[in-house]
Amino acid sequence: MAAGSGSAAEPPGRTTPAEPPGRTPTAIPLDRVIPAPASVRAHGRPYALDPGTRVRVPVGSREAQRVGDYLAELLRPATGYPLPVTTRGGDDGIRLVLTEDGGDEAGAPGGSGVSGGGDASGEAAGSGEGAGARGLGAEGYRLSVTHRSVTITARTAAGLFHGVQTLRQLLPADIEKRARQAGPWRIAGGTIVDVPRYGYRGGMLDVGRHFFPVDQVKRYIDQLALYKINKLHLHLSEDQGWRIAIDSWPRLATYGGSTQVGGGPGGYYTKADYQEIIRYARSRYLTVIPEIDLPSHTNAALASYARLNCDGVAPPLYTGTEVGFSTLCAGKQITYDFLDDVFRELAAMTPGPYLHIGGDEAYSTNHEDYVTIMDKAQPIVAKYGKTVIGWHQLTGAHPVKGAIAQYWGYDKTPPAERAQVAEAAKKGTGVILSPADRSFLDMKYTKDTPLGLHWAGLVEVKRAYDWDPGAYLAGVPESSVLGVEAALWTETLATTQQLDFMAFPRLPGIAELGWSPASTHDWDTYRVRLAAQAERWDALGYDYYRSPQVDWPSAG
Repeated sequence: MAAGSGSAAEPPGRTTPAEPPGRTPTAIPLDRVIPAPASVRAHGRPYALDPGTRVRVPVGSREAQRVGDYLAELLRPATGYPLPVTTRGGDDGIRLVLTEDGGDEAGAPGGSGVSGGGDASGEAAGSGEGAGARGLGAEGYRLSVTHRSVTITARTAAGLFHGVQTLRQLLPADIEKRARQAGPWRIAGGTIVDVPRYGYRGGMLDVGRHFFPVDQVKRYIDQLALYKINKLHLHLSEDQGWRIAIDSWPRLATYGGSTQVGGGPGGYYTKADYQEIIRYARSRYLTVIPEIDLPSHTNAALASYARLNCDGVAPPLYTGTEVGFSTLCAGKQITYDFLDDVFRELAAMTPGPYLHIGGDEAYSTNHEDYVTIMDKAQPIVAKYGKTVIGWHQLTGAHPVKGAIAQYWGYDKTPPAERAQVAEAAKKGTGVILSPADRSFLDMKYTKDTPLGLHWAGLVEVKRAYDWDPGAYLAGVPESSVLGVEAALWTETLATTQQLDFMAFPRLPGIAELGWSPASTHDWDTYRVRLAAQAERWDALGYDYYRSPQVDWPSAG
C-alpha cells in the first residue's frame, strides 16, 4: 500500500506476530530514554509492531502528515513492514493526534484535524510537572501505549515530532538499521507526559574553521533532533573562512571562503545550499540561527575587501588557529554599509527570528571601538526584523531591548565579567548558557584525547552533564535563562568521525539539561540511560568516546 493512501481496506483484527526463535521480547522501559521525560507511568501490556500496523494522522494537517511520513520512513527499512500513513479513523496502530487542550479527542485521526500551528522557534517552556492537566505547550506531547495502539498527542506538529523521537528510543536499537532485521518490535505499555524545561535548546556547529558540506550539516541536524534539540546555530564566518554567499559582496565567499584551518580548500554555502539546510532543519523542527561574528574573527572578510580595513590594505588569508587579532574598523562608514548588506541578505534568507552577531574575543579592538561597532550593529539586525544574539561580551556594550547574551565563560572567567552578564540579565537581557568547561564539545575528555583543545579544562562526560542551568550563573535570575546550547568548535575537527567522537556522548547530556525537569537530574541514573544509547549509536554508525565513567555494554 502506498503511504498516505487513506482509502485502503482495513485488515482483519491484528494479531501478535510469532517471535523469532531464541529472542526474548523484552520491551525497553519507558524511563530509559534521553532526555528524561517529565512524567512516566508504566502500566498494561506492550504494543508490538506487525505487518498490519498503520500510522494514523489527522485529517487536514499537512505538518502532522509529514511527521507521520517521517515516522513510517524511519521504521520501514528495519521492520520490512509497509506501515501505510492514513487519515482513516481507527483505535489501533500508531496514532498521531493534534489537540488544543492536551486531551485525546480533538484532531484525532479521521477527525477535524485541529492544527496546532507549530513553530519550531517558539520559546515557550513548561515546568515539566503535570503537563497533561495544564496543557502540553508548544513542544510537549503525551505518549500512551496499550497492547492495541500507540498514541502520540500534542498541540503542535513539533510536539508530535518530539514524541516520535521518544517512541524511536523505546524500540530496539536495530530499528535504526537500514536493512530488514528480525525484531520483535515491542513498545512497553504505559504513559509518558512530557514538556521541555527550556524553550531554547541549541547545538552550534562551527563551519568557519573547517567547512562541512550540506550533507554533513544534515547529519548533525538528525543527531540534534534525536535528543529534542530545537536550534541549529551555524557559525558562518571566521578568520579562516567565510561560508555564506552574499550577492552584494561576492568575494566574501569566493575568496574569503577558499581556505580553512591547515590550508585545505575550504568552501561555502550558496544561497540554494543554505535554503536546503533551512528546509531540512525545519523538517526536524529546528530553527537555524546564522552567526556573523564581529568585530573580531573577521580576517576572511578583511582579506576579501581591502576597503574594510582601517589602513585600506587587505591582510592575507589565514589558516592558523590563534584568535583575537582581527577587527573591523569602527571609524569607517563602509563597515556599517557592509553590515547592513550582509544582515539584509542573511535576514531575507533566514525564516527564523534570530541573527547572531558574535562579539567574542575582540582583543585587537579597543573598548570604545567595540562599543561603537556593537551598538551600531544591533539596530541593523532589528531593522531587518530579527532578534539579536551575541556572545556574552555583548553585555559590555549596550544590549538593545530583547537582545540575548550567550554566556560561554568558565571557572576562570573574571568575576567582574560574570557580574556584567548578571546585571544585564536583571535589566531584561535573556541568557543562553554555553559554559566552555561544560558544553563546549571540542574540549578534550582527558589529557590523552587525540582531538580537541583544553584551554577551558578537560571535560569528561559527568562534568558536561552534572550542572543546573537554572542556578549556574550567580546573580542571573532563573527566569532570565532561556536555555542551553552545546557548541562544537572545529579547530581540530575535519571529518564526520571526528565530529561524532567529540559530540558523543556529551551532546545528549546537554540536550537533557535543556529539556528535562530539574527534578529528574541525577548522574547515577543518567549514566545507566546513557550506556543504553550505545547500541543505537552503533546501529546509526556514530563514532563515540567510550568514557570510563559509563558502564558501556560489551562489544558484540
